[in-house]
Amino acid sequence: MSRYIIRRLLIAVPSLFGISLVLFTILALAPGDPFQDLASNPNVPPEVAAALRVEFGLDDPVMLRYWHWLVAMLHGNWGFSFVSRVNVDTLILQRLPATLFVIGSAQILALLVAMPVGVLAAARPYSAFDQIANTLAFVGFSLPTFFTGILFILFFSIHLNLLPFVFRSDLSSTGIRWYIEEARQAAMPVMVLGLFQGAVWTRYVRAAVLEVIRLDYVMTARAKGLSEATVITRHVVRNALIPVVTLVALQMPTLFGGAIVTEQIFRVPGIGSLLISAILANDTPVIMAVTFVFACLVILFNLVADILYGWLDPRIAYR
Repeated sequence: MSRYIIRRLLIAVPSLFGISLVLFTILALAPGDPFQDLASNPNVPPEVAAALRVEFGLDDPVMLRYWHWLVAMLHGNWGFSFVSRVNVDTLILQRLPATLFVIGSAQILALLVAMPVGVLAAARPYSAFDQIANTLAFVGFSLPTFFTGILFILFFSIHLNLLPFVFRSDLSSTGIRWYIEEARQAAMPVMVLGLFQGAVWTRYVRAAVLEVIRLDYVMTARAKGLSEATVITRHVVRNALIPVVTLVALQMPTLFGGAIVTEQIFRVPGIGSLLISAILANDTPVIMAVTFVFACLVILFNLVADILYGWLDPRIAYR
């Protein structure tokens, strides 16, 4: 398996190179100037603005600028934010823990909802439980996260006054109290993202289990006298998880992008809000770094999905 992983990583190198070239070219040719406010500021001498443009190479040809960016990135230098006046990697590392905490918790919640509900709905198709689960799943993924986020704020924060609707990164509490406050302020964004993903995945889990549960080897397992719980858990769910793993792996990077709206609603200081502020300020080094990270996540989770295929189904060989 190690040879397979190394080969896949080597294949990913030209893919990442092409993605970075396309992203950099689009951002370089996009309208707008990150130093526009600086140039129009009467307190800043024109020669200072011109010197800064020369220092950051904004007037160089696009391919030359891309080459400088690529060499710097390979040396661990991801650029310099024109707005925040700090290194881009420092900005990302500051925002990454909040995003990972919210998204990771949302994924756990989504799996805890989708797996049992989808399996039970498929085990009893067209029953009352199946009808209710399908209805709630349709409602769940039909409502956008910005709408459900506002509903959660109105109900839990304003009406019940149970949860804070603004995520704070400077909590003054210590010890166990800090963990309680962190869980309280993360509860609503986690529920918004987790329930939305859980609704989507419930439909896929149900469809995958329905496809497997009718196969001959499942009937043979039942004929041997195995209990229904054993048949479902040992013979159905594991084989049904292969398409679900593909869906989860491909949607993980999308979830980072979808979290942008949720982070804006609840003021979560994460990667999503960083990307939005960078776009509004035309801070191209930050935009380039964040979008390139998303591209790396797509390739990484595709590799994780391929590795999980072999674990779920031993017939799949790593070649």
